[in-house]
Amino acid sequence: MTLVTNKKIGVLMGGLSSEREVSLASGNAILSALREKGYHPVSIDVGRDAAEKVREHAVEIAFIALHGRFGEDGAIQGMLEVMGIPYTGSGILASALGMNKTVSKQVFRSRGLLVGPYEVVYDGDAARAGAIIEQLQFPVVVKPHAEGSSVGISLVFRKEEVAPALELAFEYGAEILIEKFIKGKEVQVGILGDRALGAIEIVPKRAFYDYKAKYEKGMSDHFFPARIPEAVYERTLEAGLAAHRAIGCRGYSRVDFIIDEGGVPYILEVNTLPGMTATSLLPEIAKGAGISFPDLVEEILSLALTD
Repeated sequence: MTLVTNKKIGVLMGGLSSEREVSLASGNAILSALREKGYHPVSIDVGRDAAEKVREHAVEIAFIALHGRFGEDGAIQGMLEVMGIPYTGSGILASALGMNKTVSKQVFRSRGLLVGPYEVVYDGDAARAGAIIEQLQFPVVVKPHAEGSSVGISLVFRKEEVAPALELAFEYGAEILIEKFIKGKEVQVGILGDRALGAIEIVPKRAFYDYKAKYEKGMSDHFFPARIPEAVYERTLEAGLAAHRAIGCRGYSRVDFIIDEGGVPYILEVNTLPGMTATSLLPEIAKGAGISFPDLVEEILSLALTD
């Protein structure tokens, strides 16, 4: 077997965010895939002592399996840049942009990509939040502006649900988003290198694709390729790749869409470090495109050395 690299690989996982458990699952799956391919990676549970652990293990290339704050937002990428260690996935700026839903939406709009109606609200401005919801009309989605895995998100149908939704979202920061709920199909596009691998359709068995629908077995159905007309499918792939490029992603990403009843794809967000268990969406898309999970992991590692 010819290995992509003989460098010592550290799989960075766990971390300090609300997505720690998801990250541990991704990291362990990546470790297994790398070992299957003949590599000898080490597991590093990332905490405040991340730099010390990376030095202690003499890591020469980092496979980042972190999700959320301090891992997906450019923080760990900055540390690795300073240490001179190559790493998988996007760089500092793209990571920060992808994590910040407010700024990334502004970038998408500036590139002519479609984003649904939304407004930004700051903590202590409940009166403005009420006015915004009245303007957008129910239902609306209330979410933190810098969290992943649907953490802190509420789908709000009635006036009495507004206050609890705002309170939940503000637990994760002083800035939140209120979005008009767009009825349609949840579709995710997988990006590897500089190509769109395909699009998968998610049908949650809940009101929307929340944390439980994402991570509890049997709480959503997946369809690959997405059950949409061919022209809409191609348009969605093009929009996914355009969004990936717009914020400067590299290596891989997953771009989430809602495709409305008229077949129009609206970008929700770009996930610069999507879930990487064998049953996560990007690996599922890759499998549909003929790429096994171990091959996907090795390709991501290879891109970290060549980008």
